[in-house]
Amino acid sequence: MPTPTAPASSQLIKNHLSDQLRAEILNGSLKPGERIVEGKWAAKFAVAQASIREAINILAQAGFVTKAPGRSARVIHLSEGDVRQIYELRGAIEGLAARLAAQSRQDLGELQATMDAMRESARKGDREALIDCDLRYHLALCELSCNPYLLEHARRILVPLFAFVRMRVSSSGQSASAWTKDLEAHQKVIDLIREGEGDIAEQYVKRAMERFARTAYDYWEKREEHAG
Repeated sequence: MPTPTAPASSQLIKNHLSDQLRAEILNGSLKPGERIVEGKWAAKFAVAQASIREAINILAQAGFVTKAPGRSARVIHLSEGDVRQIYELRGAIEGLAARLAAQSRQDLGELQATMDAMRESARKGDREALIDCDLRYHLALCELSCNPYLLEHARRILVPLFAFVRMRVSSSGQSASAWTKDLEAHQKVIDLIREGEGDIAEQYVKRAMERFARTAYDYWEKREEHAG
């Protein structure tokens, strides 16, 4: 009979393995689009193949891995065309979220807190924390819509997109400073929502996403200084 600590121990193992695989992705050992061979990594880490499978499932939930029925898991890969289309969709979804939040006069405390955390991370030059805060900001914005269907679709595109951003920024060695000039655009959205300017907030978000769509991939590949 397993001891009471067995489930916790098993979870720790899975989390540790997912952290190891995540590190392999971020350092480029596992490249975008590459198939993750469970047997290979089980042998490398000296664990059961089932443990690697569970670790991959954790990474899939975090957006770093894609899984299709009957196919091996692969590291997420987004082409420039994919990214442009994602930003187009983000403009529609997040713009609507901003308008709905302004119309319903939602409490903006959590959204402002994520904004403040972004500024602090930028001040410290903490790139990892800044990316985390940026994701939380956009999810918090979508939560303010009070529309669970909007939030569901937002999570579906934002989580893997930000995982890919983290991969590309880590690979290119970009610093946190590239985000600084876009912080005020994030604050502007909050200010417009607070003022009840829903239509203006929606259009502002859409225009910002159009701008990001044109330059995001260049930034990640260090072809141009930009953050999204």
